[in-house]
Amino acid sequence: MRRVVITGIGALTPIGNTYSEYIEGLKKGESGANNITKFDASLFKVKFACELKNFDVEQFIPRKDARRLDPFAQYALVVADEAIKMSRLDLDTLNLDRAGVVWGTGIGGFETIENDISEAALNTGDPRYSPFLIPKLIGDIAPGHISIKYGFRGINYGVVSACASSTHSIITSFDYIRSGRADVMITGGSEAAITKASVGGFSAMKAMSERNDSPETASRPFDKDRDGFVLGEGAGALVLEELEHALNRGATIYGEIMGAGMTADAYHMTAPHPEGLGARNVMALAIKDAGMRPEDIDYVNVHGTSTPLGDVAEVKAIQAVFGDHAYKMNISSTKSMTGHLLGGAGAIEAIACVAAINEGFIPPTINHFTDDEAFDSRLNFTFNKLQERTIDAALSNTFGFGGHNASVIIKRFKN
Repeated sequence: MRRVVITGIGALTPIGNTYSEYIEGLKKGESGANNITKFDASLFKVKFACELKNFDVEQFIPRKDARRLDPFAQYALVVADEAIKMSRLDLDTLNLDRAGVVWGTGIGGFETIENDISEAALNTGDPRYSPFLIPKLIGDIAPGHISIKYGFRGINYGVVSACASSTHSIITSFDYIRSGRADVMITGGSEAAITKASVGGFSAMKAMSERNDSPETASRPFDKDRDGFVLGEGAGALVLEELEHALNRGATIYGEIMGAGMTADAYHMTAPHPEGLGARNVMALAIKDAGMRPEDIDYVNVHGTSTPLGDVAEVKAIQAVFGDHAYKMNISSTKSMTGHLLGGAGAIEAIACVAAINEGFIPPTINHFTDDEAFDSRLNFTFNKLQERTIDAALSNTFGFGGHNASVIIKRFKN
């Protein structure tokens, strides 16, 4: 099998609009949550989310072009551009037939669906739909636009597996390169779902925190008083490259993808298996695929959404897979800072693992106030403050509605 390395990174998150800003936000333990500004949420049960801050798409994409893109595709193009620039790929000499894009989104053009379709449907005369309606809303349009911009003529499609989408995209791209079907892949995911329908729908499911009096402390994974996730938006991108291809062009290598796992809970539409069976199996498969032992993992970036059931099930799975080593690892949920980016979550959390390896720190799980007796107190959840630590290998978990589980292992690069 060919080795696969990371040579470029792009991030657009509620705590930083670039990779470097995101790193600083993680180190500071910042919360990206605040009152919703995208629409009037005064009548909603949930009035807050983790929105992007000071983001102006026209700084990256001309206004005319941006208007033809749903925000989730805009975000995808922005982070792909950062990742490509960071990778220093020479597009004039790159074999574009062996360069591809696999991109994840859980929902796709939610804003377009809500605004453009509703506006036309409510028209009492001749319903007038935009000719850009369909290309704006379909989930696969983001990788399409990325490939068009850079001329990548290889593998190109979108992945939709709810909140596991971008991790599945990373794993798929990893597999294409190590099996010899591609040399370079841009991969990751994006989501722009802070809309009335999304907030209303998730709220109706009782899935989101309703801590309107304190949005910045609402996402509190593993805390006794956690009451649901906080919705976020943004994107993350990685440039994955075959090792020799990267070395031959003198690329800077930020990490190596070692292995991955994908499983299903086969249990319930939205709830996790109570014993974390699917989560346990997916982590074990990732470790086996990497040719590693549980003892080789230093850090687990958990799915950790701050839901009463999900957090418990994932910790049970971690303890089953890692045994006594679970007490020697660091565990943290960066969703405590960024909120839950749905289909984009896995990408920015894999990037958090890359940052942790390269910068020598464990991002904290912020907003911990009260211990929950459901969790073993010997586990290191990295509560409230980062921990400096040398990290050689990190595992990132992402789970989605429908029972989709995905885990990826990233390791410090050693030639």
